[in-house]
Amino acid sequence: MATQKKTAEVDYSMQEKILALYELQKIDSRIDEINKVKGELPLEVQDLEDEVAGMKTRIEHINAEIEELNTLTKQRKREVDQARIMIGNYKEQQNNVRNNREFDAISKEIEYQELEIELAEKRLKEYAAGIKAKKLQLEEAEGLVEGRAVDLQAKKAELDGIEAETAPQVAEYEAQEARAKEKIDERLLAAYERIRRNVRNGLAVVTVRRDACGGCFNRIPPQRQVDIRQGKKIIVCEYCGRILVADPAGEQE
Repeated sequence: MATQKKTAEVDYSMQEKILALYELQKIDSRIDEINKVKGELPLEVQDLEDEVAGMKTRIEHINAEIEELNTLTKQRKREVDQARIMIGNYKEQQNNVRNNREFDAISKEIEYQELEIELAEKRLKEYAAGIKAKKLQLEEAEGLVEGRAVDLQAKKAELDGIEAETAPQVAEYEAQEARAKEKIDERLLAAYERIRRNVRNGLAVVTVRRDACGGCFNRIPPQRQVDIRQGKKIIVCEYCGRILVADPAGEQE
């Protein structure tokens, strides 16, 4: 907290801010180079993670559907058992009927229960076929997720290896980056970040080389070059919008 207060009280000159911007650009470019070593690995890992997560969700849904079919199967089997018990009871009643009317009424109840059994057994066959199909889908999905999980593990191991190898370097660059940012006000830093996002290779700050912009190589007028060397204000290239600075090493030609 004390460090932040001390930093806020420092009034850096425009030349110091411009130099800090140039240093920040060099640091960010070094970090960009390290990130290039990773190539498409971060995206590939993210894509595989999303794919595996999606497959696992699908497996959960299939298991839920199988469970639902099993529940329905148990329910239908209970209904069949109950219907058979009722048929048995009705047949016993038929032995004790006193007239044809009662006999016919019980016969209709028996027919109804037999129809219920027939419909239930038809549903049971459908459920069995559904469970079989779902289990095949489950087996296929589990095989796919297992294969993609192996691919993910390999990609993550490769990425983790690169990150572990470059971590000390990145940490040092990030510390340098933080020190450079301390000299740059928020508005200027926001402009720098915006330009970095919108230009090729993330070069937001470039030097003037051979009387031309180091980013787009368009010619810079002599008077504008004088203003750039004086460092009294931020000057951007009128062609590409990059921030122009004089090369601190004196390599401007």
